[in-house]
Amino acid sequence: MARILICDDSLFMRYVLRKILENGGHEVIGEAENGLEAIEKYKEFMPELATMDITMPEMDGIRALENIKREIPEAKIIMVSAMGQESMVKEAIHYGASDFIIKPLKEGRVLHAIEKVLGNNPLGNILY
Repeated sequence: MARILICDDSLFMRYVLRKILENGGHEVIGEAENGLEAIEKYKEFMPELATMDITMPEMDGIRALENIKREIPEAKIIMVSAMGQESMVKEAIHYGASDFIIKPLKEGRVLHAIEKVLGNNPLGNILY
């Protein structure tokens, strides 16, 4: 079980992610609606892992990732992107994203990415 921060501007996506994570035995310790709030809450809660939407108001997820990783290099952040954002995914990897998942979210893929990033992946590289 991991302590996880969800960062997404969509209330519906935060709800979906929360349900997936809780069903997988993880604890959601906080939520952020934009990149600035994501940085603030990451520092406040120091989660084991965060999910970070790429497209958010005030500051996008890539800039938030960059800021968090600059201050906390060991931060584990999984980027969440919509189809067609491949160039942004590459940029996120450049700034230290641990993994990425594509919307629409599939429970198995989300939980697999979390286990892989946390080093608890008994199934190897099987994708769902």
